[in-house]
Amino acid sequence: MDQYGSDFITITDEDGAEYELEVLSTLEYEGNTYLAVIPAAEEQDSLQLEVSILKSVEEDGEPLLCTVEDEAELESVYNLVMDSLYEDEDV
Repeated sequence: MDQYGSDFITITDEDGAEYELEVLSTLEYEGNTYLAVIPAAEEQDSLQLEVSILKSVEEDGEPLLCTVEDEAELESVYNLVMDSLYEDEDV
């Protein structure tokens, strides 16, 4: 899914602060699109990555990324994302 361009996206929160995020994975689940993202930083300790799951929704015809509020939905998507990320690694 390339509608967000490269593997990096910039989001703006409610307070107008901008954050650059790296997209690790995109997942379709139950008719919705989810993105697994981490903060984009020049140097990262791979053991300390904080993966966030964002849900792609449309509001007034504009694509919008929001947090997943439902705990069960978040857990299901998080597990699917982690499985897909780790199956790509040669273990």
